[in-house]
Amino acid sequence: MAIWNLGSINADLIYAVPHLPTAGETLAATAMDRFLGGKGANMSVAAARAAAHVRHIGAVGADGGWMVQRLLEYGVDTRHIARLDGASGHALIFVDAAGENQIVIFPGANRAVPETAIQAALAEAGAGDTLLIQNETNGQALAARIGRDLGLRTAYAAAPFDATAVQAVLDDLDMLILNAVEAAQLEAATGLSPAALPVRDVIVTLGAEGARHFDTVSGEFRDYPAVPVTPVDTTGAGDTFTGYVLAGLDRGMAMPQAITQAMRAAAIMVTRHGTADVIPDLKDVLAARFS
Repeated sequence: MAIWNLGSINADLIYAVPHLPTAGETLAATAMDRFLGGKGANMSVAAARAAAHVRHIGAVGADGGWMVQRLLEYGVDTRHIARLDGASGHALIFVDAAGENQIVIFPGANRAVPETAIQAALAEAGAGDTLLIQNETNGQALAARIGRDLGLRTAYAAAPFDATAVQAVLDDLDMLILNAVEAAQLEAATGLSPAALPVRDVIVTLGAEGARHFDTVSGEFRDYPAVPVTPVDTTGAGDTFTGYVLAGLDRGMAMPQAITQAMRAAAIMVTRHGTADVIPDLKDVLAARFS
């Protein structure tokens, strides 16, 4: 089985700052790094490092060859990444001493993924495969419809949040993953609580409080406590969680096992500076000991 991820690919430019800037404020950064990032790339790397077979669908600009190569090195199938004219997506990320971040994204090629490329890629998908989409590319609604028609497990990471975009694919989803703020925004837009959404599995991440899984078929929910660690950078933690959950399910884990493993991976991730390049391997997750 495979995970097909229609996802963004960004160059993450990360600046360490004494505090997050306010309006009109100029700050001197104390350090700067460049990493492979983008929510899509992060999720692909996380799923691949969790031992899933991942096929990435996306696009980069003329400056993006190094990012495609980096994905390949991390075990992601890159044959369905289009090479376009113009700039690749990139993000400016400011991280303070407490590990909190502030992010500005330029989408670039991520918003120009050819629909024909999406269709051609998913024509190779088969029963039992998973389709993952999120909000940093075009083509989510098209991909979700194809996923439904092919009988794929279709998962949606609803970030960056856009209520209209989420509602456009709700009826085609098997799984929805979003954080507490996004869940509240979606409830305000639809009038539906997470438990009442027309999606079989809904996972709401709760930051330091952990996560909650809603099984909307049985009407039951289960809480998963966060693993206690001291964070240094929360960037990419949610993407790591999503990739690990889907990889666990793809490898035959039950939902509780997949979420528990993903919580451990996300806990390790927040103790590291960076994005896709520092997502933990499965062996690191299994070997980790937390106090």
